[in-house]
Amino acid sequence: MNYSKHETAIIDVGAQIGNETRVWHWVHICGGAVIGEKCSLGQNVFIGNRVTIGNNVKIQNNVSVYDNVFIESDVFCGPSMVFTNVYNPRSAVTRKDEYRDTFVKKGATLGANCTIVCGVTIGEYAFVGAGSVINKNVPDFALMVGVPAKQIGWMSRFGERMELPLKGEAEYICPNTKDHYVLKNDSVSLK
Repeated sequence: MNYSKHETAIIDVGAQIGNETRVWHWVHICGGAVIGEKCSLGQNVFIGNRVTIGNNVKIQNNVSVYDNVFIESDVFCGPSMVFTNVYNPRSAVTRKDEYRDTFVKKGATLGANCTIVCGVTIGEYAFVGAGSVINKNVPDFALMVGVPAKQIGWMSRFGERMELPLKGEAEYICPNTKDHYVLKNDSVSLK
């Protein structure tokens, strides 16, 4: 075992956990989960069976990562944010065969208390503001806020708002990293 685990954590047989990952108080990891290296799973986190989590992912307190959620490396999941996996749940109707896949791409930030409705993709380095509700795909580098969330800008890999219009063509150089970003065809990419 090359990861650390608090004595109150439950890790089911079969779970794969990478080196230097930290598993805190009252975490439950199901047996089919695959978790990368150098992750941090905060207090009261639940990880389902059909879940993959990349390297260096931070999942803050009170987050449940249900089946069919796939998280790439360097993602931040804020305290008490919510994933779902059934679009139209009913207590009296079994819908386990209707789970919708949710993908969170490299470097994305999901703010505290936001909700990710299943079946969407959160783009690379996208930033979802606290309390927002995501019900559609989010472009790479997009800054999303509100209920339902709307795009209000663009975020750099460094995690700061870029001075770019929502649409059109423009370029931006991050003052912190010197990364060069290009806005074209309503999307942002690194040059």
